[in-house]
Amino acid sequence: QVQLVESGGGLVQAGGSLRLSCAASGRTFSTYAMGWFRQAPGKAREFVAAINWSGGNTYYVDSVKGRFTISRDNAKNTVYLQMNSLKPEDTAVYYCAGDRWGVGANNAAAYESWGQGTQVTVSS
Repeated sequence: QVQLVESGGGLVQAGGSLRLSCAASGRTFSTYAMGWFRQAPGKAREFVAAINWSGGNTYYVDSVKGRFTISRDNAKNTVYLQMNSLKPEDTAVYYCAGDRWGVGANNAAAYESWGQGTQVTVSS
């Protein structure tokens, strides 16, 4: 399994932007589909976005389409989540996850590697 470390969270006003990064250890990163999930207080973990191993296919939950963009740089072992036009309802802990040989599932159970999470807070 890869070890994943997220960064880039913080406090931002509604309408603002943040870019989350997730750095992976090891030399197998390019074999992993990567996903971003989030969990707000009192709510279940929710799929946000996913990307396949090459970056050629991306997937988003409807609520973030047109606002968030997932991308990856296999040379840097890093996956990103660019978040624009943030809303208070985007407030959550954001987790990145890795699924070796996966295709970019929207199901958390498909991912075997998880980061520790980074807090994103959007004020109104």
